[in-house]
Amino acid sequence: MIEQYGWSDALRLAFEPHARAGYFPGRIIVQQREAHLVVTDEGNLSARLSGRLRHEAREAGHPTAGDWVALSAKAGDGKATIHAVLPRRTAFVRRAADSVQTLQVIAANIDVVFVVTSMNAEFNPRRLERFLAAAWQSGARPVVILTKADLCEQPESLTAEIAILAAGCPVLVVSVRQDLGLNSLMDHIAPGETCVLIGSSGVGKSTLVNALLGEDRMATQDIRASDARGRHTTSYRQLVLLPGGGLILDTPGIREVGLIDADEGLNTVFDDIEQLAQNCRFRDCGHGSEPGCAVRVALDEGLLDANRWTHFQKLSRELAALGVTKDRMAQEVERRRQAALQKAYRFNKKTLRDL
Repeated sequence: MIEQYGWSDALRLAFEPHARAGYFPGRIIVQQREAHLVVTDEGNLSARLSGRLRHEAREAGHPTAGDWVALSAKAGDGKATIHAVLPRRTAFVRRAADSVQTLQVIAANIDVVFVVTSMNAEFNPRRLERFLAAAWQSGARPVVILTKADLCEQPESLTAEIAILAAGCPVLVVSVRQDLGLNSLMDHIAPGETCVLIGSSGVGKSTLVNALLGEDRMATQDIRASDARGRHTTSYRQLVLLPGGGLILDTPGIREVGLIDADEGLNTVFDDIEQLAQNCRFRDCGHGSEPGCAVRVALDEGLLDANRWTHFQKLSRELAALGVTKDRMAQEVERRRQAALQKAYRFNKKTLRDL
C-alpha cells in the first residue's frame, strides 16, 4: 500500500536503522493537532508522537503532512506511536505568525508546489511574489495555477502580467466550471509524485482536488459577493491519492507567507532586478542616487515597476532582519548552554569536596 504513496528504495534504505529497532514505516496523510492519520501497509492508523519525539519537536518542529515516520503499534488496535521522522527531501516552510516567528513546515517530501491564486478581484501580485519565493526555496518545482478564469473580465492580459512575475515557472489557467485547463494541470502530476496546493482561503484549492478526484470529497464554499473573497473551508492538511497515481496535498488557506532562509528563492523570483543590479557601475551600489545605477535608470524609464522594486526591498530587509534575529537567538542558546555547563561543573566540584 505505501508504494502508492511514494515509498521507494531510497526511503527503504534510510529506514533500515528504524526497522532494526522494530518499527515499521508510514506516511502522514492527514495532519491534525493531537493525532495524525498515517497510511501504512497495515492500513490507516491514528498516530500520536512518543514522549521523546514530542519533547524534541519543541525545538525541531512537529511532523507534518507528507512526512515519512517510524511507528510502533499493537495489532488490531488502530492506533500507533510515532518514534522518528525520516529526513525530508523537500519542504515548503514559512515563518509562523506567532510572537517568536518560528519555522512552520506546511508540507514535506513534495515534488511540485502549485501556487494557486484566483483571477477575480482578490488577485494580489505582491502576495504571489512572496508565495513564489517560498515555493522556489522549497526544492520542489513551482507551478502557478490561475483559478476562476470565468470570473475575470480580461483573463489574457492578467495571465500575461502573472507570467512576468512567475520567474519562468509554468502558468496554468483553470476554470472548473468551464472544464478549462484540468488536463494541463494533470500533466504536471506524475504517478508517485507528491504535489501541494498553496494559496489563500477560497482561491479554489479544494474545488481543484474534487475535480481531479472526480468526486466531491473536499468541502467547498462559494466566494462572497460583497468583496470577491473566498471563504476558508479546509481546516487541516490532507494528502489524497489521485486516480492517475499521483498524490495531492490540500492545505488550509494562507493569508501570508513569512519568508525564512529564502535568499535563493527571492533571487529567482526577482531575477530581473538581480540582472539590473549586476549592470550598476559600483558593485556595492545602494540603488539610490549613485551615478550609473541601472536600477534607478530602469525605474525612471518605466522598465521596472516601482511597486515591484519596493516589494523586493521589503522582502530583502525582512530576510536580513531575520538573519540578525537568528544570530541573536543562536548566541542566546549558546550562552544558556555554557551557563548550564558551568553550573553542572560547580555542582560536581562541590559534591566531590563533600565526599
